Amino acid sequence: MKKFTFKGVLDGFRSSVQAAPRGTEQEIQETLRPEHFQLKKTFRHGFPFSPTALAWDPIQKLLAIGDKGGNLRILGGPGVDAHARHEAPEAVLHARFLINEGALVTATADDQLHLWTFRQKCPQRVHSLKFQRERITCLHLPLQSKWLHVGTERGNVHVVNIETFALSGYVINWNKAIEVTRPNHPGAVVEVSDNPLDASKLAIAFESGLIVVWDLRARAAEWRGFVGGPGGGVGDGVRAAAWQHDGKLMTAHVDGALATWTMRSPRPATLTYPHAKSNKDGKPEPCKPILRLEWKTSRTGESLVIFSGGLPTDKAGRTHSVTVLNGKSTTVLEMEHSVVDFVTLCESPHAADYQEPYAIVVLLQNDLVVIDLQTPGYPCFENPYPMDIHESPVTCCSYFADCPSDLIPAFYSVGRQGNKKAAGFSEKLWPIDGGEWAPASCSYSEIILTGHADGSVKFWDASAGTLQILYKLKCSKVFERRASGSSGSGCEEELAVGALALCAESRRLAVALPHGHVVLFKFRKTETQAETHVLEIPVIADTMDEEVSPEPESGSRSASFSRAPDSLEGEGRRLGGGLRVRGCAGTGGVRRAAGFQPALVALQTGAAHPVTTLALHSAAGLMSWGGERGVVVADVWRRCVVVALPAAALHLPDPAPPPRPPPRPEPDPDQDSSDEDSNCLRYLFADLLDKLDSSFSRSRSSSMSSLENIAQEGISCLAFADSYTKKTDPTSLQPTLWVGTTAGSVFTMTVALPDADVRHTQPVAVTTSGGPIFRLRGSILTMAFLDCNGALIPYSYESWKDDSKDGRERRERTPTKQTSSGGYCSPGAGSGAEAAADRQFVLVASEKQARVLALPSHNCVYRQQIVETDFVVKAEVISMKDSVCLVTYLSTGHVAAYSLPSLRPLAQQEFLPLAELSFQTQSKQRGIVDPMLSIWGQQLIVNEDTDQIAKTFCFSNRGHGLYLASPTEIQKFTMDADFCQQLNEMLGELFLARDMPDPPKESFFRGLFGGGSRPFDREELFGESSGKPNRAVARPVAAAAELTALNARAGTAAGDVSRAHQLVVERGDKLSQLEDRAERMSSQAGEFSSSAHQLMLKYKDKKWYQL
Repeated sequence: MKKFTFKGVLDGFRSSVQAAPRGTEQEIQETLRPEHFQLKKTFRHGFPFSPTALAWDPIQKLLAIGDKGGNLRILGGPGVDAHARHEAPEAVLHARFLINEGALVTATADDQLHLWTFRQKCPQRVHSLKFQRERITCLHLPLQSKWLHVGTERGNVHVVNIETFALSGYVINWNKAIEVTRPNHPGAVVEVSDNPLDASKLAIAFESGLIVVWDLRARAAEWRGFVGGPGGGVGDGVRAAAWQHDGKLMTAHVDGALATWTMRSPRPATLTYPHAKSNKDGKPEPCKPILRLEWKTSRTGESLVIFSGGLPTDKAGRTHSVTVLNGKSTTVLEMEHSVVDFVTLCESPHAADYQEPYAIVVLLQNDLVVIDLQTPGYPCFENPYPMDIHESPVTCCSYFADCPSDLIPAFYSVGRQGNKKAAGFSEKLWPIDGGEWAPASCSYSEIILTGHADGSVKFWDASAGTLQILYKLKCSKVFERRASGSSGSGCEEELAVGALALCAESRRLAVALPHGHVVLFKFRKTETQAETHVLEIPVIADTMDEEVSPEPESGSRSASFSRAPDSLEGEGRRLGGGLRVRGCAGTGGVRRAAGFQPALVALQTGAAHPVTTLALHSAAGLMSWGGERGVVVADVWRRCVVVALPAAALHLPDPAPPPRPPPRPEPDPDQDSSDEDSNCLRYLFADLLDKLDSSFSRSRSSSMSSLENIAQEGISCLAFADSYTKKTDPTSLQPTLWVGTTAGSVFTMTVALPDADVRHTQPVAVTTSGGPIFRLRGSILTMAFLDCNGALIPYSYESWKDDSKDGRERRERTPTKQTSSGGYCSPGAGSGAEAAADRQFVLVASEKQARVLALPSHNCVYRQQIVETDFVVKAEVISMKDSVCLVTYLSTGHVAAYSLPSLRPLAQQEFLPLAELSFQTQSKQRGIVDPMLSIWGQQLIVNEDTDQIAKTFCFSNRGHGLYLASPTEIQKFTMDADFCQQLNEMLGELFLARDMPDPPKESFFRGLFGGGSRPFDREELFGESSGKPNRAVARPVAAAAELTALNARAGTAAGDVSRAHQLVVERGDKLSQLEDRAERMSSQAGEFSSSAHQLMLKYKDKKWYQL
């Protein structure tokens, strides 16, 4: 235990006095200013989560997809991808393009109609209309019409003017549509569409099975039809309807039937069950409903009936499909996921013409499929969009902006070798090619890494606003599974990627798996045949009173070393939930494909030890990871464990180093030295473990609460750095591992590396700091190191070299700013010896606070209380505009930035409510607890829930960042104001001026005998002459931005009125003063007149000589 003496108290008091800034801001020029920051969402990539609606513009060739969260995506050619969101997070139920008008109408689950315009690069909402008494069930917008038909749940059809977004007085009421043909309500309107040959005839399909053709001019029903009786049966219900170009109507029913109508009889002309087979009684077997239907024709005479659903009941639950009926041939296109909607792409947008269908766009629950109708076999087009991010659920992300430029070509080359073009795709070009996008030249590269639940790691090129897959790494290929092992979801649980650490310069990648296994990969451009080295990690005690698991070989107690990796027996290679490493020592190895190849596999023995943080030091050949149980440091080059300690052991004084063993003879290159290293490590840490147990037994009765906190302490942050850690030796720059814990403690572990010539034969020594060097409130989130000028000190790394060219060539350590700066200066202006010794700054940020300390004096020169009752979800130090800053994402949904090293607030803007990311939490049913709660116990629940959110929320250089917006989408954002100004140039153009195809010409005989299309004036029917609309049905809704503008204008008008009123009051006061002054002057004039009159009377009768 630490002893408190009077001298120590005085020293602590002196250090606290010296912790104040000593003119640092005068010496270090910080260039970042608040005006440099502007928070804005930039690009959204991935597949819309839980899609609900689909729309297609055949002239602009744009596709719109709405989802259940109120998001709207408009997709075109490569680079043309726009995202918009409704103000209310309600599902988008329907979407319709205004063909070739640059506008879109959507209907949401809260019964609101919205009009969007995308003539600019970013879609904007123009109007909204709220239906108050009726629920919207379907939309129909005729080609080149400004009148929208809206079907409702009550069976009525309303008409909305698109230009003014106001209701028309024209209403088709359900009671007038059915009249006396039915004894009950017909149900909701499921389909509304106009006759291709006569636009004044509107087909209305009701849910109960009644079909009505309404004459808009006569305001009456012209024809009614039903499959069963007038009252409707269970299987008579209609789900979809479609016209053929020649005026025939087809309806799809809930029993899987297709009915065609000729309008001459109330009964269908034909009634077929495409997928039903007759049973023993001669009746068709039951089928599922047909939910979507389209009927298209081509000039060759082919008629295509396309529908989804309708399969027999026994297959419908297992098979999702889209069926194409081409004459007598039936083609069932099976889908991997359930069909949400589909649309047929045609050459002509006119319904009265031969449409010439050439493709089908099928929107699935988790994918977008486009089918080629012009190629035999109906193959699929190869999707160019990055819509497979969610191929396996995303578990973590890493974002590298301004990464080495040679990474993307290297990853692409190995990815292309492994991904051969899949057979079976259509040879034609992707048909959704609307809009225009010019690739912007970007001076830096961006790479995104996504870890997935199946153990795969995907590398994405995110430069210039695009997202393209480069390479896919599968951790599952590193392991084999026992014959008795489980499969399926259990495999994914064992291989889910928990953390990633990439050294971009040395091209080494560390991947942490759930059980606590860590795999180190090394990048190679060519295939290799080699063995995989396996390292066994001992069990780390959860609490200080636990007995450490005995070493299998010697029986001695050890928590800091392992057996020799290559001496493991066959059963020792199978660790952690039935996993076994493929190609381990003694098997002759396996052939590894080009790319990231496993160089070392660290297998955690015993109970699971989930990894929360990873760190690589490629220059020193070290790797470290930590979690709830403790910290592990591994020597990558010698393939052995250097130290494996629980967090509680870091609080104890470091034992005196043992005497160095006598010099050993040169080792035999054929003999592995891991056994000798293990013996050395046992000798080194045996004394520490004894002190650990004895310290706990002595202190158990004195302070139980403090010991419980220590026992529950876990590792939350690790950072390798060459730093000054000892106050007694201010000139010694040593490799150090900085350890941050969940309790806010910061420890240092000094690494003693052997000389370069014996590095691969001599062990690495690690000494702990003997207790926390300082402590903050909340869990430690990030640590970074600055030089005396306030510049970020880059980590030391080993440059990557191609082993295939020169495998024997020795790698050189790349000099960093530390070694090339030519010396160090004082961070402050103090003149004392201690101030002169400070040569570095270290920033430590926790969930509550941030501190900047000078090294090696450990004086706190700057501090910032980031939050009080809330907490920080994510914190990172990034470079931006040739400077550095600390950026944080808070539980309040704000993003805050602070300058370094002064921690001066630069920006704090509202960005993203934490509740929108609650889909990643473990408590999905109850959601995230309100972060405003100050009760400590509930606050812990919030912190635990946000651990997964922090893994997928990333900050990177140049002010860029990203987060997982939904389980299937990645949203990028920026904090750079200059980038926000340039963003519009990087976006693609959605709307292009294109000519509308001419309508079909009527033949002489069709016009003579009454055939052909019959246009009519909708303005005359639906305009002012239709009467006044019922205001209780719908009302206009102003957007929040409009309300803000209105409030601003109202406030301005109120201010103007107030100022005018003030001026009037002031004028009135002046007029009152003038009136009083005039009255006083009038009174004085009267008095003067009276005095003059009296004087005149006095001298009136006197002579001149009497005066």
